[in-house]
Amino acid sequence: MRPTGPLHLGHLVGALDNWVQMQDDFDCVYGIVDWHALTTEYQSVQDIQKNVLEIGMDWIAAGLDPERSVLMVQSLVPEHAELQLLLGMICPLPWLERVPTYKEQKKQLKGRDLSTLGFLGYPLLQAADILMYRGEVVPVGEDQVSHIELTREVARRFNHLYGKVFPEPQARLTKAPRLPGTDGRKMSKSYSNEIRLSDSPADIKQKIMTMKTDPARARRTDPGNPGICPVFDHHKIFTEEKDRDWIVQGCTTAGIGCADCKQCLLEGMLPVIQPVSERRKDFQNQPEMIRNILVEGSRKARRMATETMKDVRQSMRIGY
Repeated sequence: MRPTGPLHLGHLVGALDNWVQMQDDFDCVYGIVDWHALTTEYQSVQDIQKNVLEIGMDWIAAGLDPERSVLMVQSLVPEHAELQLLLGMICPLPWLERVPTYKEQKKQLKGRDLSTLGFLGYPLLQAADILMYRGEVVPVGEDQVSHIELTREVARRFNHLYGKVFPEPQARLTKAPRLPGTDGRKMSKSYSNEIRLSDSPADIKQKIMTMKTDPARARRTDPGNPGICPVFDHHKIFTEEKDRDWIVQGCTTAGIGCADCKQCLLEGMLPVIQPVSERRKDFQNQPEMIRNILVEGSRKARRMATETMKDVRQSMRIGY
């Protein structure tokens, strides 16, 4: 995850819930990728260190266990940069230019100058992040599948040119890979439409009650279509099936209003977020503890990275 701001509900249901469960079945490495933050936020670096610690708090509050998983910070493992450099020697430029999220972010973030090598090359740095640990399974949302495919192509080309070093990783999709924000777009810190894990119940209620709905419901008496309503996408995750059926019936017949629909959503959503928020408060005044966990996790990660880079250099005949 990029330390560009507080984590939000999309991170919890789209990633963290899955990551926590994967600790039972896999040897996991989870990274706070501060170099990736610089690809779009290079002009605003004042909060990166604070955000790294905030993400560490969110991760542990959500259930990631530093005793069972490696929790690391990207810049504390400089081998990532070396591997990106070497992979850049064999990665064709069109492979990077065709990545859908590269095109989408350039369109959505028009106010920023993203004509940089760092922004163009971030999918390759992401590939290096994965291949460094010879990852076989990568938990991602649907919008990141193209990145995993690029990683597979890069691994395949490296193995073909220099001999088998890397496995070709498989994407592991979450049950809720994409959660809309309050404006209907993908929930993202970049779009300022997120519901944060650190938000109070009052803040969450305010955001949900003003959330965009089906535009056809201009009046209380207008019937709506849950299939195109961002609020109903949240109901699919947080609301029990019998209550979802009540929402569909009431919305399509104008039997209930959008406020009724949103109140029902809050009744299912708040019990999910509040335990994480409460545990997070326990860490708020312990930044040094979080820092130590991340530093120690990065040491473990670097030992793994050292072994990988030894094999990479030998395969490319630069292992002097």
